Amino acid sequence: MRAVLVFLAVVSSPAAELDRRLDALVESSAMGARVSAGIHVLDLTTGKVLYHHNEQRLFLPASNMKLFTTALALLRLGPDYSFVTRVVREPSGDLVLVGSGDPSLSGRVFPYQKDAPAGPPLRAIEDLADQAVANGVQRVDGDIIGDDRLYPWAPYPPSWTQDDALREYGAPVSALTVADNTLTLAIRAGAHSGDRTSLTLEPALEYYAIDNRVATVASGGGPKLRISRPPGSRQLLLWGSIPAGHATIRETVPVDDPALYAATALYDALTRRGVQVSGHAAARHRAVTDDDVPVSGIMLASRPSPPLSELLQVIDKVSENLHAELILREVGRVTRHTGTREAGLDELGALLKETGALASESRADDGSGLSRNALVTPRAVTRLLAHLYASKYRDLWVSLLPVGGEDGTLSNRLCCVAGGRGIRAKTGTLSRAIALSGYADSKSHGPLAFSILVNNFSAPPSEVRQWIDKMATALLE
Repeated sequence: MRAVLVFLAVVSSPAAELDRRLDALVESSAMGARVSAGIHVLDLTTGKVLYHHNEQRLFLPASNMKLFTTALALLRLGPDYSFVTRVVREPSGDLVLVGSGDPSLSGRVFPYQKDAPAGPPLRAIEDLADQAVANGVQRVDGDIIGDDRLYPWAPYPPSWTQDDALREYGAPVSALTVADNTLTLAIRAGAHSGDRTSLTLEPALEYYAIDNRVATVASGGGPKLRISRPPGSRQLLLWGSIPAGHATIRETVPVDDPALYAATALYDALTRRGVQVSGHAAARHRAVTDDDVPVSGIMLASRPSPPLSELLQVIDKVSENLHAELILREVGRVTRHTGTREAGLDELGALLKETGALASESRADDGSGLSRNALVTPRAVTRLLAHLYASKYRDLWVSLLPVGGEDGTLSNRLCCVAGGRGIRAKTGTLSRAIALSGYADSKSHGPLAFSILVNNFSAPPSEVRQWIDKMATALLE
């Protein structure tokens, strides 16, 4: 009789109930047969594994990779770490905008605020120009140079695609980053079919040569727009059609050379303030094999970044690829004395070893998760989450993540679930990968770390996300 009572206690325990709920979703549901999924759930109080399914298999993590990058930066650099961008007059007469790896030279609001409107994208450049003029700059007998030599010039990780380079999310990586290395094309249809479309730039800075062949067509249909950039050129080609009377269409595209773009922006800002410049805007890069040569001269302006904790929050809340790549390179520069992707990944390997993850449990390829070659196991993700939860940065770390139904990339997910705010997790999405990993505040177990990685699904992505959200919701009970 006692054995029967023990058996009944076990099968009715909270752990057994959670196991049944998740098994019903994974093994028995129609969706379970249409996805390849890996799941790992860890009780952070006891260290006990509450659920596992393919937890040792390697999966494409998509933007869940940012959990590794932001954790690495927080632990290696500290929450108060800051970048400083400078304007220096060299003895030659050139005025140099010296990149520091700062991702915040933009109109973004720091610290992160949900739905906060962005400010002018070149606000930081305008502030630096104001400082330079206030410090006596009236004439520049040389060029305005954007210098990004702090990191070797390797703007695209090797596994990013050519299409990524034409998209906002694939902006090139440079130690001198302004306005997230992007600009926006605002295209407005004419009043009648056959009228020319008009084009404006945001910010209003001439950088690309733009061939606009977008036509105005009769109203009634939808817009059809294509953008391309010939490799190695600074020319954008636009073609397609917009119905008459249609709202303005905005397309954000990356710039090809961020340091040159930043120099162009500073050149424009100074000349508008009456500064005479004898030269032109130019860029300085360095090859991976070259040594970094510090810029020397008279400092005329400087801008410190917000603290690292605020920069990391933006990365995780809105899943900003470029910022994650910059942070990875800065960790490499500080810890291994070279600001390269490879150095950052080497340091990440050291962190994973500290968490107890095996070398076979991850194949990191970039800092953002845009790479299609990156692979991790769900167990490696929960090991990382548990490691950070046990660190002195626990509260800060958890605050970096999107809150279910509240903000960031989870603002429109888990919004109709009782207790949805009990989920703090990082999302991830690629064409064949959807992920959700983070923490759940369980009524039965207390704090849990979980990782749900889904690859190679045959169902629509929206249905896969709903299925993942059901599993995350089950963790709240």
